[in-house]
Amino acid sequence: MWVTILFVGYYFYLDQALPKPERISYSAFKEAVTDGEVESATFKLDQIRGQYLNSDDANRGFVTTIPGTPDSSLLPLLEEKNVTIIAETISNPTWLQLLIGIAPWLFLAAFFVYSSRMLQQRMGKGAGGGLFDFNRSRARLFEHDDQDVSFEDVAGLDSAKQDLREIIEFLKFPERFQSLGAKIPRGVLLMGSPGTGKTLLARATANEAGVSFFSVSASEFIEMYVGIGASRVRDMFAEARKKAPALIFIDEIDSIGRIRGTGVGGGHDEREQTLNQILAEMDGFRGDEPLIVLAATNRPDVLDPALLRPGRFDRKVVLELPQKNARVEILKVHMRTVPTAPDVDVEELGGLTTGFSGADLANLVNEAAILAARHDEKKVTRADFTEAHDKVVMGSERPDLLLPSERRRTAIHESGHALTAMLLPESDPIHQVSIIPRGRALGVTEQLPVEDRHNYSQPYVEARLAVMLAGRVSEKLILGSISSGAADDLEQATRLARLMITQWGMSTEIGPVHFHDGGEHPYLGYELTQQKDYSEQTASKIDAEVKRIVEQAEQTTFSILEANQALLGRLVDELIKHETLDRAAVERIVHP
Repeated sequence: MWVTILFVGYYFYLDQALPKPERISYSAFKEAVTDGEVESATFKLDQIRGQYLNSDDANRGFVTTIPGTPDSSLLPLLEEKNVTIIAETISNPTWLQLLIGIAPWLFLAAFFVYSSRMLQQRMGKGAGGGLFDFNRSRARLFEHDDQDVSFEDVAGLDSAKQDLREIIEFLKFPERFQSLGAKIPRGVLLMGSPGTGKTLLARATANEAGVSFFSVSASEFIEMYVGIGASRVRDMFAEARKKAPALIFIDEIDSIGRIRGTGVGGGHDEREQTLNQILAEMDGFRGDEPLIVLAATNRPDVLDPALLRPGRFDRKVVLELPQKNARVEILKVHMRTVPTAPDVDVEELGGLTTGFSGADLANLVNEAAILAARHDEKKVTRADFTEAHDKVVMGSERPDLLLPSERRRTAIHESGHALTAMLLPESDPIHQVSIIPRGRALGVTEQLPVEDRHNYSQPYVEARLAVMLAGRVSEKLILGSISSGAADDLEQATRLARLMITQWGMSTEIGPVHFHDGGEHPYLGYELTQQKDYSEQTASKIDAEVKRIVEQAEQTTFSILEANQALLGRLVDELIKHETLDRAAVERIVHP
């Protein structure tokens, strides 16, 4: 950059400092030659530069342009008047040609080197990442001093933390295990739904053990060039061995660890070469090497069996969605830095957030803090958490979306859901019912289970079906017609009925059998390799049984609402009047 500025400045200096020749016409030039006033003439392209004879100024000269029509009388005239004739070539000097040819490449190389250095500095230590280091590992290195996450910051997950404490003990005191001939697992697979804290738990494990922590996403191994992924795997394990004892954490390992041989166009691709290299590196561990690989996935069903066999990822740690007590502890962790009002009950929030993951709970606390700041409050109140809960679960309010006629139909629809849920003993209790549009829904009936369920009985599932279809039945009963508002209800009801038949054995017609569902496999190759385990005749029976179960649930709902039509009308009127009813208000209407 400075050299360029210097050259530009020097050019402008010369342009201004050096004397400029006088520009004259071609006729004046020939007249001067005829009068014997011209000493020399230099021809270059279409111009003639010359010097006057007996001029006081040695640098004084002239310049003129040769006409387009050739002048055959000019050269004889110059020779007759003894004018020195000079002809300059149009080609550049050799040194200038070399400079023009080499300079762009030098600038390009300098730009690449500079960009490589800057990129490497931005990505930080242990990341590689320069333009000339594309085969280097992209794993980010965190030393013990760089980490501030401990098991105390990971609320809940007690069983998972207990399994990982053995890993910590081995990394801290390997001789204790080696003296008894014990071998610690080389790989630990963290399995759980998105947001359950797999990455956070891996960082906390490395911090508790006090060892170096290499973190990388599996997708960072794959590039356009063949063999780059395998090269990066080798480099990562080589760096980890230098830092041993160390933990390697591979996030979203299913992106490269899927079952091999499922590609439609052939299985020998870059992803499989990368997976093969990971398997080879893990086989190369010595029994006493203090190096452990942690991997996280939310799709363990698609992983290659070779990855899960003993000697590789032979220990599986399952991270479930947190139960109520764990949710309370997670909320307390995220509320440490959030000033809350006295009316905020963490136990109540834990009960309202059934099915929330750790990430969902963090988002809930953040949304409540944002709402409090928007309302210019000094502390986050219970109302802020309630509004944040509704926003996270159902979406933002859109109060001006519905027309008056649509508003009444929506009230009838949601009242049907609410009344059926209140009258069926197996159904989950109502939390609130609203006809304020939120997100993509025109209205919502929210149910919260009394306890976290892990097993669903057939009466409970049938009650769920009846509640799903109650909105459509309510519209048909009161208005005599149905609408498109029940599309999502029908989709969920059909999916639930198919699960009852094909996987839960809740159909007397099909019997206690299990059939694979093609929707289980997220990519085409694996689905094509799976043999269909039922005939077309059985498929027809399944479709007919799904229809029968859904229609039976609809008939049950129709009987309930028809027998309580007066209650349904009263609930519709109250819902139109107040727009949102909580559980207590609905109970006062249904059970006065």
